[in-house]
Amino acid sequence: MIILGLNYYFHDSSACIVVNGKLIAAIEEERLSRVKHTQEFPHNAIERCLKISKLSYSDIDHIAVSIKPSHNSFKKLIYWVSNIKTKKTLKSFLRFEIIRGFRNQRSFWNWFKHHWESKKKGPEVHFIPHHYCHAPGSFYISPYKKAALLGIDGSGEWATTWLGYGIDNTVECLGESFFPHSLGSFYESVTQYCGFKTAYDEGKTMGLAPMGDADVYKEQVGKMVRVDKNGKLHVDLSYFNFQNLEWQRLSPKFFNEFGEGRKQGEEFTQRHMNMAATFQEVLEDRVLEICDILYKKTKADHLVISGGVSLNSVMNGRIVRESKFKDVYVMPAAGDNGTSIGAAYYLYNGIFKKPRDFVHLDPYVGTCYTNEEIEMVLKGAKLNYEYFEDIAEKASSLLEKGKIIGWFQGKMEIGPRALGSRSILANPTFPDMKDKINSEVKFREAYRPFAPSIILEAKNDYFDIEVEAPFMLKVCSVLKDKQTIIPAVTHVDGSARLQTVNRELHPRYYDVIKKLGDKTGVPVVLNTSFNIQGEPMVESPKDAIRCFFSTGLDALVIGNYFLTK
Repeated sequence: MIILGLNYYFHDSSACIVVNGKLIAAIEEERLSRVKHTQEFPHNAIERCLKISKLSYSDIDHIAVSIKPSHNSFKKLIYWVSNIKTKKTLKSFLRFEIIRGFRNQRSFWNWFKHHWESKKKGPEVHFIPHHYCHAPGSFYISPYKKAALLGIDGSGEWATTWLGYGIDNTVECLGESFFPHSLGSFYESVTQYCGFKTAYDEGKTMGLAPMGDADVYKEQVGKMVRVDKNGKLHVDLSYFNFQNLEWQRLSPKFFNEFGEGRKQGEEFTQRHMNMAATFQEVLEDRVLEICDILYKKTKADHLVISGGVSLNSVMNGRIVRESKFKDVYVMPAAGDNGTSIGAAYYLYNGIFKKPRDFVHLDPYVGTCYTNEEIEMVLKGAKLNYEYFEDIAEKASSLLEKGKIIGWFQGKMEIGPRALGSRSILANPTFPDMKDKINSEVKFREAYRPFAPSIILEAKNDYFDIEVEAPFMLKVCSVLKDKQTIIPAVTHVDGSARLQTVNRELHPRYYDVIKKLGDKTGVPVVLNTSFNIQGEPMVESPKDAIRCFFSTGLDALVIGNYFLTK
């Protein structure tokens, strides 16, 4: 059975191929179109997934789409009939709920008819409710046979949180919250207040939060959102404006009480930092309340969490440390980019009831380029390069000397975090390394932290974490006696967004870290995504070369080849 999974409705369009329950390929459209967070139909991603899988359109048996437009439509209609009070609100409703939906469905069916002429001649199409592609879809590819399930995002077909329980192939919904009562929208609002782009820059808000004092506004902000005994969200909408689908997410009442927001490009004031800290802490507190309710309902040892809010790795770290769950599974593409995978597996395991025999612990499911393909590009660009059989040894020697390298190896990662295939690497023991990369390579805000990657067996020597963190989605504390040893990856609050590296998954990346540790005594590298701010991660050798020569990178290690400027 061959399933094509698709996400294209909201943002972060993607495609995947699942063959007899095994994930063969998964790619985000942005990596190929070079438009970050694109919501355009994933034509390029589909073509590339088929190429990787060595399949054609005629081989596809089923298409699983991570949206069911009719789902909760009655709830939407009732809400808008009750709340449309101005022409502006009516226009917003028509634009976001009607026109966008029509455009997206037209894109899908135009693509479908181009390849199969009619529904009868093509594969069967399954439109899966969005939140079932989040938590349940993630559950089916998790290591757990039983787990509590939690999906949290801005909104997907009107649902904003989805609570459930999974046992083998069966999933039970234990409760939902609906728009506008949304933690995702709540957090997007402070992102805008801090001068960032909503549904895009929430990671910047998370990074800014440790610079502020959450206690300053905790009492007022804490009252804006509460969780009832069933885990349902209730937002005080008098402080917000997102419920009217307006660009400005906050209401005049909010600004009257807390002051004006930061405009893009302005300096951060302590007020903005404090507000980021407060919203971050309130988000964490409310999710922990939901986790407590979920545990009482399920008594499960493990939690599966998905949706855009689950990319908040600081929140995930607190769940690991403070909830009653033993561990948390967050798939590497836990936002909408991963719903193509979730849709495919909800269809395969949840609807068709096929045995669960695949666990998604390998994030390297994208494109791969051979040395021959890489060398052809290097020659075509008339670049000078060297070949090294032991490229990990060469890279570790460069890192030991304080060089910043572009690292392009093997299959591309799925998800928003660079995990050692399309990464920029540096030595975290150099105190000025964070500032240097932010200013000379990434061209981004100076406060933003970088993540450490460490070989799995050494994690407890440097970090306060009991579980593995292979996808860089769990923040933990750096041990106090190690914070001065790896200053470039230790945030101002002593935390780090850790990646633990298992040699079986990525032997070449593991070897670089291990060899650097052999040379310096510190088996840790600074790892950030191979791109500059505002662009997707590099996908091809051409992308890597372009980024290398347009930034302050010292060297490029691509396949077994080495380049300097």
